[in-house]
Amino acid sequence: MAGSAQLPLDLGHAPAFSASDFLVTGCNAEANGWVERWPHWPASALALWGPPGCGKSHLAEVFRQRSGGIRLAAAALVDEDLPGLAEAPAVVVEDADQGVDEASLLHLYNLIGEARHHLLLTGRQPPARWRLTLPDLRSRLSSIPVAAIGAPDDGLLEALLLKLFADRQLRIGPEIVSFLLPRMERSFDAVRALVAAIDGAALSGQRPVTIPLLRQVLGNGAASSGDG
Repeated sequence: MAGSAQLPLDLGHAPAFSASDFLVTGCNAEANGWVERWPHWPASALALWGPPGCGKSHLAEVFRQRSGGIRLAAAALVDEDLPGLAEAPAVVVEDADQGVDEASLLHLYNLIGEARHHLLLTGRQPPARWRLTLPDLRSRLSSIPVAAIGAPDDGLLEALLLKLFADRQLRIGPEIVSFLLPRMERSFDAVRALVAAIDGAALSGQRPVTIPLLRQVLGNGAASSGDG
């Protein structure tokens, strides 16, 4: 059979979350720079924010690996764990704006500051927009540095497509990326969902990833420009 199209194999999906797998472009370079500068931060805490699926968790894991720290969801933060957490060189609390025990977070902030360790908080909004009821916590978080991950640019979307296909053991040619970029929703979550759908369609039909398969997944009304 001519060409280099690759038939899909159901090898499982194993996302890569190492530092070398984090794709740095203009929209996330500032946030990545803060992680690379650790432990030379001007404060004991840093807030990292951006839309769902933008790479916050990936960068948080890069930071955890770099610092040798502990990473947990905000909903899992409880008082009885605070002494152990404060002994770690760094702690990552993810989705801190989606529901957290404010008293526990305030206590953790204070313990980490006293120990001269570091705290990384992630959220969909900067701390100034979090619905905090404890004045002391609001005051402390208003003073920490904040880094944003912005909307994806073409360079990042292209790199993300290539990475997600590679995570699923699929090699694609440049024509696949060129076809998808102007036709897909320009968000991180949408790219992940689209690649998953393409992978699923390829597996179910035992077909390679080709333009006709993309058309099938996107639907006849999904194309926004050109004939591809």
